[in-house]
Amino acid sequence: MDRLTIPCFFFLLCIFAFAADAGSIGVNYGRVANNLPSAAKVVQLLKTQGLEKVKLYDADPTVLKALSGSGIKVVVDLPNEQLNLAANKSSFANTWVQKNVLAFYPSTQIHAIAVGNEVFADSNNITEYLVPAMRNVQAALVKYNLSSAVKVSSPIALSALQNSYPSSAGSFKQELIEPAIKPMLDFLHETGSSLMVNAYPFFAYSANADVISLDYALFRNNSGVVDSGNGLRYNSLFDAQIDAVFAAMSALKYDDVGIIVTETGWPSKGDENEKGAGEENAAAYNGNLVRKILTGEGTPLRPKAVLEVYLFALFNENNKPGPTSERNYGLFYPNEEKVYDIPLTLAEVKQGGGKSQGTPVKGSGGEGSSTVSASSSGQTWCVANEKAGKQKLQVALDYACGEGGADCHQIQPSGPCYNPNTLQAHASYAFNSYYQKNARRMGTCDFQGVAYVVTQPPQFGKCEFPTGY
Repeated sequence: MDRLTIPCFFFLLCIFAFAADAGSIGVNYGRVANNLPSAAKVVQLLKTQGLEKVKLYDADPTVLKALSGSGIKVVVDLPNEQLNLAANKSSFANTWVQKNVLAFYPSTQIHAIAVGNEVFADSNNITEYLVPAMRNVQAALVKYNLSSAVKVSSPIALSALQNSYPSSAGSFKQELIEPAIKPMLDFLHETGSSLMVNAYPFFAYSANADVISLDYALFRNNSGVVDSGNGLRYNSLFDAQIDAVFAAMSALKYDDVGIIVTETGWPSKGDENEKGAGEENAAAYNGNLVRKILTGEGTPLRPKAVLEVYLFALFNENNKPGPTSERNYGLFYPNEEKVYDIPLTLAEVKQGGGKSQGTPVKGSGGEGSSTVSASSSGQTWCVANEKAGKQKLQVALDYACGEGGADCHQIQPSGPCYNPNTLQAHASYAFNSYYQKNARRMGTCDFQGVAYVVTQPPQFGKCEFPTGY
């Protein structure tokens, strides 16, 4: 029976019915600062705000003790620096679980362990230790009869994807699949755990503000973007990013593994070149995201998905290195005052709490602009879809090099990009030339479904693909 067709005669019963299929909101409690309140005060702040889930970046005993008896569910983290030990010494994993989980559970409701954080992006090349560490931690949980209550996973960054646009073309980096992605997804499937994902539409928007609609990035009203691969319409960049991960898992036949969004947020302040950073935009992004999750809205690809999302972050952290934005993701100042007002509970959402939709602060692309995920450099390229078939590729290539005005001199027999002499390589170069010449506007990397955008430089022999003209 359709729940929404039943009149709600009692407000509390309405909330219960509404929440039954809804997702949940938590917050990341980072502590890279020298001016934060005590752990005891932080726990009271969480309770006052109705936040029932918190994610840590360690397993600090002072924080875990403060959370005891609070009823707040906790994610603890085994840091990247300890992956080698956890992977190679089961005794280390046993001791770690004993000291950081068993010693506090169940008074402190630890319900998940994040083994490492964005391991694939770590410059110390520790990927090989990830899954063995996860398995040793899992074995320790089994040993202490905690495996049914505490799940094990590891947060990945979106940079683990080779393709993320359109969402239906989502795929993991080829070099990660066999050594890490498949073994990790096997583990998650076996243990009934979800993949942890850190997703930041802010990075994609800031690096590609010329082609991404700000309304699209902030969950505001917009005409949306139709995925050329599956025909689904996307009205938010967040949904597009999450569905790209779902598609990447599906491509490897792991359709039954869910997703937990362990980090997402928007900075309230940034440097001059950090387009879109600002209080109103941060309030719009986080507020509209909370409304989406707590009212049970899934994604276009997984409309029934019940998402668990952790906002980044609880506080502004003044000792974080990097651009100004890094120190300004907090929902609260260190004095516990709100940076901006947004709803954090279903009751507040139903009462219309916080700002809705928001107003843009800094430049926006046109409504309905094409959307792409940012690479680390903010650059994107257009490549041919080899699955489209030779006939369609040839027709599109002829158009790009002819009427389309692409620069195809480089793929002529005497040109530096003639080799490899394949239809896919030549079409990719031509499609990218057309895409870049047209300022990466919406629809300029499609060619009736035979091309798509990537966030990593295409590799066809020694040919260098331009990023602008």
